[in-house]
Amino acid sequence: MRTPRQKAVALRYAPDERMAPHIVAAGEGEIAKQILEIADLHDVPVYEQPEVVEALVKLEVGTEIPPEFYRAVAEILAFVYSIDRKWEGRKI
Repeated sequence: MRTPRQKAVALRYAPDERMAPHIVAAGEGEIAKQILEIADLHDVPVYEQPEVVEALVKLEVGTEIPPEFYRAVAEILAFVYSIDRKWEGRKI
């Protein structure tokens, strides 16, 4: 069950465009709910990692993730790619 104060961050990784994944949406409460609904609508995998979200939600949309989160985000991307190979090579 999700709480009303839930936080969510949407990332995009396009290695041909940027060195690191960047934030395309972030927020809490109603905004987080909308992010999750849009992900669901478009069959975008959702991975819950509260510690990472807590830190990234404070950053501005468009910001590349800081180096200290590379490992955590790499684990998230590995999860996404492992659940459905159709995502491999696509911009997410």
